[in-house]
Amino acid sequence: MRSNKGRDTKPELALRRAVHALGLRYRVCYRPLKSVRRTADLVFTKVKIAVFLDGCFWHGCPEHHTVAVTNATFWAEKVRRTRERDAETDRLLAKAGWLTIRVWEHEQPVVAAVHIADVIASRRAALQERTAVEAQGAAGERP
Repeated sequence: MRSNKGRDTKPELALRRAVHALGLRYRVCYRPLKSVRRTADLVFTKVKIAVFLDGCFWHGCPEHHTVAVTNATFWAEKVRRTRERDAETDRLLAKAGWLTIRVWEHEQPVVAAVHIADVIASRRAALQERTAVEAQGAAGERP
């Protein structure tokens, strides 16, 4: 198990390159919430978006997950706990105003990067619109 890398895997590097090629800048292996011990693979702090690249085996991909032959009960429980932790992470981040994007390792990096860029663009537009509305409301409240 020691040979399994926790970060900088081939799928992560490919996704990072594709996102970077679209002109987006991000933090790598960053905790969006300091109080929660969960690290996102890519984090866009200004728009509060956390991207997790999930491995098909470890996170139980519905398309590619394979059942372990040896110690099947142990591995099934491990994957179940991982999926529960992923759901809890998504809930905690949403509660704090963050948006979570989950990408499977088998997804094409360029396609995933375009999806991430689209979500970021729409989130930025929504934040700008909200800021403009709040500014108008504040200006209207003055005597």
